[in-house]
Amino acid sequence: MLGMPRLQFQFLTLFPEVFPVLLNSSLLGKAQASGLVSYEITQIRDFTTDRHRTVDDTPFGGGEGMLLKVDVLHAAWLAAHTSARARAKKVHTVLMSPQGALLTQEKAKELLSYDALVVVCGHYEGIDERFVELCASPPEGEEISVGDYVLTGGELPALVLADAVTRLIPGVVGNECSVANDSLEGGLLKYPQYTRPREFQGKAVPEVLLNGDHAAIEKWRHEQSALRTQRKRPDLGRKR
Repeated sequence: MLGMPRLQFQFLTLFPEVFPVLLNSSLLGKAQASGLVSYEITQIRDFTTDRHRTVDDTPFGGGEGMLLKVDVLHAAWLAAHTSARARAKKVHTVLMSPQGALLTQEKAKELLSYDALVVVCGHYEGIDERFVELCASPPEGEEISVGDYVLTGGELPALVLADAVTRLIPGVVGNECSVANDSLEGGLLKYPQYTRPREFQGKAVPEVLLNGDHAAIEKWRHEQSALRTQRKRPDLGRKR
């Protein structure tokens, strides 16, 4: 019998059909099958109380778009949070929002300190601010963004977060060194990599990778990581 998962995800969404294909595929699916992680999905609309199953309304004071209602969203969150607390000690709420802190490799590692993550996917123009204040503010929660752009909803960002965090759980990626040498680890992009054939359309694999001198290879890789970071992502260098 599988033991308690290392990390539980509880997703709150209006579109649960978005999740299964990715969560059941590749490393995410294997991690779940092996009991290292669990993914559960809560349909926000199930917590409406009117016959039309209304989840949104117009904002007070006027304005464009519709907002997710605080009472409905809070009821869905409370059910998911209570379920998580029954099995986990440290539960943290994450609201996927363009107003949140940027999801980085360090932030993904930080989220591993929790036993369960309640991940809330917004939609429409936004959500009632009272939900943010009650459920997604420090220290019990936070807002996280996957980039400085706006998407239709929080489902894709939630899947990005799940992927970034799940692959860091020990045992999910077969070769732990692969995770340690990922791009962005230590503030550097990963060095160039090559496989067969040794030459393709006039481009050959660098000789240093073919001579078996592991010290020279490591030195070359470190130099290339630094050069690549300086060329492609100089902002990372400034953060180190």
